[in-house]
Amino acid sequence: MIAFSSLRPVAGATLALMVAASLAACSSVERSRSLSDANVSARTIATQVCSNCHGMQGVSTSPNFPHLAAQSPSYLEAQLRAFRSHGRADPAGFEYMWGLSARLTDQQIAGLSAYYAQQPPAAGRSSNAALEQRGQAIFANGDSGKGVPACASCHGAHGEGVGTFPRLAGQHADYVSKQLAVFQRTDQRPEGAIMKTVAHALSHDDIVCLSLYVASIKPGG
Repeated sequence: MIAFSSLRPVAGATLALMVAASLAACSSVERSRSLSDANVSARTIATQVCSNCHGMQGVSTSPNFPHLAAQSPSYLEAQLRAFRSHGRADPAGFEYMWGLSARLTDQQIAGLSAYYAQQPPAAGRSSNAALEQRGQAIFANGDSGKGVPACASCHGAHGEGVGTFPRLAGQHADYVSKQLAVFQRTDQRPEGAIMKTVAHALSHDDIVCLSLYVASIKPGG
C-alpha cells in the first residue's frame, strides 16, 4: 500500500507548477491589464480593461458609459486622442478616461477604434413613441425656426455616424442628453464647435425627444 506521506512531495510539486502557470498567464501580454505596456494589443486592452465599463463587445449596461459597438472609428480615435491630451474635459472624461488613456500609444488607439467599429451595434430600445416621433422630426428635418439643422445631415440618415461625426443609433438616451447639455452649457468639449452652436438652440424638451429617438433607432434604421 502506498503511504499518504509519499504523495505529498508530488502534490506539492504539482501545486507549485499550477501556481507558476497561473502567474505566468496573468503576467502575459495576452491577459495584461497594464496600460503602460506598448506591447499589449488593443484587443487585450478592450477585453481586459475597457470591458469593465463598456461591455466585452462595446455594448454597455449603464447609461453612464456609452455604447462603443459599431461606432465610427474616426470618431473613436479622435476622442481617445482628446482624452489623452486632456482636450476633452467633460466629467466622464476626466474622471475615467484621462487616466486610462494617458499612456496609450497611437497604434493602440487606432487598434481600439478598429476593434469597436467591427462589433455588432447595440439594439435600439423604444420607451415613449410620442416623444420619439417629435425627436425624429428634428433629427430628420431640423427646426428652421430655431436655426437647428437636421441631425441626419452629419450623423447619417439612420444615425449610423459619418467620419468624425459619431454613431447615435441605439445610444443610451441619458448619455446623449448629458452630452448635449455639455455642448450647450460648457466648453468642456472644444472639438465640438458645431455641436455647441446647435445645442444652444435646443430646448430642454428638444433634447429629451432627440435623445429618446436616437436611443430607439434599431440597427439598419
